[in-house]
Amino acid sequence: MRLLGSLLIMLSLLALPARAGSLIRDADIEHALGQLARPILQAAGLSPSQVKILLIDDRVPNAFVVDNRAIFIHTGMITRLKSAEALQAVLAHEAAHIANGHVARRMVQAGTRKSVSGLGIALAAAAAASGTGSGAAGALAIGVASSAQRSFLSHSRAEESSADQSAVRYLAAAGISTRGAIEVHDIFAGQDMLSDARQDPYARSHPFTRDRVRAMQAYVAAYGGDRPYSADAGYWFERAKAKIWAFQQAPKSTLRRAEQMPSADITMMMQAIAHHRRAQTAKAAGVMQRLLNERPKDAYYHELLGQILLEGRQFSAAANAYARAAKLQPDNALILGGYGRALLANGNPSGALKVLESARSRDFRDPSVLRDLGSAYAQSGQPAMASLALAERHALIGRFKDAALHAKRAADRLPTGSGPWQRAQDVLSAAKRQE
Repeated sequence: MRLLGSLLIMLSLLALPARAGSLIRDADIEHALGQLARPILQAAGLSPSQVKILLIDDRVPNAFVVDNRAIFIHTGMITRLKSAEALQAVLAHEAAHIANGHVARRMVQAGTRKSVSGLGIALAAAAAASGTGSGAAGALAIGVASSAQRSFLSHSRAEESSADQSAVRYLAAAGISTRGAIEVHDIFAGQDMLSDARQDPYARSHPFTRDRVRAMQAYVAAYGGDRPYSADAGYWFERAKAKIWAFQQAPKSTLRRAEQMPSADITMMMQAIAHHRRAQTAKAAGVMQRLLNERPKDAYYHELLGQILLEGRQFSAAANAYARAAKLQPDNALILGGYGRALLANGNPSGALKVLESARSRDFRDPSVLRDLGSAYAQSGQPAMASLALAERHALIGRFKDAALHAKRAADRLPTGSGPWQRAQDVLSAAKRQE
């Protein structure tokens, strides 16, 4: 099945939490979460390149899986936890649901019904206007009825017990302290005594009963929870947490908290973001330049400098910063997307087109790349391809009526049977199914 066909299957089966949020696409944070998840996924027999850790901008703590390709985690979960090992315990638990086949069984069950709505899952997937105003390369607004999310995301007691035991085993196999699992249970202890309305979503879909807590304590004791905490994991945890904080909280609060960071580079990153959010571009860029003098090979800090300069309308300097980031991480789709956006803003649509197509080929889940591709094709005198990019973007964000309109325009102008023409047909077929 072609790329967009796979995408539409994902959209048709996806069930996400009731509380609306934004899917943050940030190269630095995703890299940090990937560093924390890699040893766990490997211990679980899963491929770190195939299972992404994706971040939802929601201050209510939660984490969940809806298919075998991604673990979703709320910003509120990361900011609430106190250690990298606790976050790794959450990731291990969700990875266990994938490795143990719990999610796959739910997908099969969904496929046996006449429709997804027959399961009682009211799906809504729509995108907010993409951009970089909140630290994300783009945003995807998501939501679903609460009764549906609970029926789909809640696991049986047997599944939870299985996932708990597997998670501790993965942590131990990866050489990670299993004490983090106890920390997570301590944070959510007593939630089962509250009404549903007062419980955290994570506790509703992962009920923390007394028996389950006792069982987890036994698992940890059996596998040994006294390993020393990892300084490297702690660094990536604090870096991701700090960047989330800096973009969510008031700049004044960020500047105070920055002084408490365990690493000088994280302190400077937070200071730069605080100045950036106050529209003090020169001050923010100055801090980033000092930071990059200390860490010249850190692609993600070059990317942050590019974002600051781009949003400060210093397009040429932004393109240079993104170019350095792309040279250091040439296969990172999010960095390439930012680089293409900067080139487009700097009046170089042909250069942007090449970079943006490279970004799209690596990750089709970024609506902002498709938006920028449409603009680059239009400015390059290729209206049919511009219509195709817009059609795919509208399909990705669930606006199938608009997707069909642009796909029809593209198909009428593209050579019949060509690859782009086939992609336009995929969009038209998907839109027809949605009707």
